[in-house]
Amino acid sequence: MRTALTIAGSDSSGGAGIQADIKTMSAHGIFAMSAITALTAQNTTGVTDILESTPAFLANQLDAVFTDIFPDAVKIGMVSSADLITVIADKLTKYGARHIVVDPVMVATSGSKLLRDDAIGALTEKLLPLAEVLTPNIPEAEILADMKIESPAAMETAARAISERYGCAVLCKGGHDLNDANDLLWKDGHARWFKGRRIDNPNTHGTGCTLSSAIASNLAKGMDLEAAVEGAKAYISGALAAMLDLGKGRGPMNHLFDLKSNYIEEENA
Repeated sequence: MRTALTIAGSDSSGGAGIQADIKTMSAHGIFAMSAITALTAQNTTGVTDILESTPAFLANQLDAVFTDIFPDAVKIGMVSSADLITVIADKLTKYGARHIVVDPVMVATSGSKLLRDDAIGALTEKLLPLAEVLTPNIPEAEILADMKIESPAAMETAARAISERYGCAVLCKGGHDLNDANDLLWKDGHARWFKGRRIDNPNTHGTGCTLSSAIASNLAKGMDLEAAVEGAKAYISGALAAMLDLGKGRGPMNHLFDLKSNYIEEENA
């Protein structure tokens, strides 16, 4: 059975973070493991408190996973401090981790800040260069490329700049009123657009976590990056179309809709 590790924060409401990652990986027929960077007091309306793991404890979690069940892919989400980012980078390098997908979580969908200012330097200097692919949204890509993104052409310019700066592929996610959920993959000096339709569903809590986890799951199965992104995009579109409606704010998407059986059947074919 293929395996994947998620390194991220816990979402007490179950819609994003570690919980979303495990649900998504399980739906893809992947054995999911986790290293928790922080506990959050969080629901569909926002984040009210964060309790970080200590660097030593996070290091012990990573050692426990890599020395026993080596992951076929690694997804990294919320990491809010420079010390924790350093631990992750050191351990991934030590163990030769492969298929690293980094979702550079800086701000929650609700608008809550999830990354300290002093951690951005550690993220860009130590972690991003280890990635196979980064999955920033428009606001995150603006920070990483140090430019404003207000058009599809600007998305291409930003994705190219980020890719060249960190030596990895970049999936710049659309939305944010820029286009109809069209995502841009910049890889090896070339752009490929993945067209999508905007689904009228306000419950989008955890979509970024889910997309990056789906990509990691597909990479763990041996797909190339373009196929992994294409499959992940189809998965998230189906999940949003399932119209799960929970919570009093921007609720979670449906991570475990009926594509689960399709993915498992495909793997066993």
